[in-house]
Amino acid sequence: MCRHIAVLGPDAPLGESLVEPVYALVRQSWAPRYMRNGTVSADGFGVGWYAPGDPLPARYRRAGPIWGDESFADLARVVRAPALLAAVRDATFAGADAEAAAAPFAGGPWLFSHNGALTGWPDSAAPLATLLPPTALLRLAARSDSAFVWALVERRLLAGEPLGRALAGAVTTLLQAAPGSRLNLLLTDGAAVAATAWGDSLWYLSDPAARRTVVASEPYDDDPRWREVPDRTLLTADRIGVTLSPLDPRSPAASSPSRPARFPLKEPVL
Repeated sequence: MCRHIAVLGPDAPLGESLVEPVYALVRQSWAPRYMRNGTVSADGFGVGWYAPGDPLPARYRRAGPIWGDESFADLARVVRAPALLAAVRDATFAGADAEAAAAPFAGGPWLFSHNGALTGWPDSAAPLATLLPPTALLRLAARSDSAFVWALVERRLLAGEPLGRALAGAVTTLLQAAPGSRLNLLLTDGAAVAATAWGDSLWYLSDPAARRTVVASEPYDDDPRWREVPDRTLLTADRIGVTLSPLDPRSPAASSPSRPARFPLKEPVL
């Protein structure tokens, strides 16, 4: 399993979200508080960010642990961005793809991360390969389940689906082929964020007055405004609000709303 985070807000150093908080992503890589599967995320990391005025994100990825990369410490201190997506990796399957297997994956204006695992990989994905054109299969960034999941999501985005619907549709398709999979997905285009909670923890912190929203595997501090997303739920957000929608009728979000009233639950998006 992995830990990941997306931030939308005013222009700020990357380290303000990824390094400085007491339980920031760097610390989560070796001492997570809410990780349900695995312990240490030392199999790679990455951060993608959006420079003002440029719709295409930049990325910095490495195959080793985030705490051992001195260049990342400098980068996080001086690089500023109004939006970012970062992840640390605990590899489910052995592989030799190095930093290519580390999120965030990218295509066009999008950044993507997968926290979880496809059951039965790679055999379970074989029926789904027919959904992708041969060129998409040849362009897979890595020989990992996460890279394959990204290819399915990207196909939907390229067809014009909005962020949330693309994630929800991909989750449904993947679970039909690989029941029991853990599919916490995180996606941004720099203006909005979509995420799914399916098998692992997901939290958000929204500050509309500051036009800042954080969506993460777990809180990076003890701010009481953090809210946990119920399992089997789709989250969509921008800088001023968050919406939760049940991905499954059995989701706690479908029958027991527990979020502030300004974040209303919507009907299922599937």
